[in-house]
Amino acid sequence: MKYLHTMVRVTDVEASLNFYCNGLGLEEVRRTENEKGRFTLIFLRAPGDQGGEVELTHNWDPEVYTGGRNFGHLAYRVKDIYALCQHLQDMGVVINRPPRDGHMAFVRSPDGVSIELIQDGTLPPQEPWASMANTGSW
Repeated sequence: MKYLHTMVRVTDVEASLNFYCNGLGLEEVRRTENEKGRFTLIFLRAPGDQGGEVELTHNWDPEVYTGGRNFGHLAYRVKDIYALCQHLQDMGVVINRPPRDGHMAFVRSPDGVSIELIQDGTLPPQEPWASMANTGSW
């Protein structure tokens, strides 16, 4: 058995690609447009990672998604959690659970999918992160 991908539904392709690619640093590896089924599939993965991918599914007909359809979260190991959180915050992304401990943070995609960021190793606590409160849910 081999893990292939995790699918998340998105409502705004451009906002989602901005978050996942420009924010998190994932790369688009392939895209399928299905006119008959009225959907687009976009597969992303972390640079250098030949493993599991994230499949962004955009249904062309409007639909409201709540609570990520009971989806838990995606998780990524990162080289510098503080730098990535600062980059995301500079893009206007809310850091829902700041990396107070130098190890873990949570953010949400434009469609409310929870993303866990895990530091490769542990960094010592740093301000302003160490004293930041949680914002919203994660």
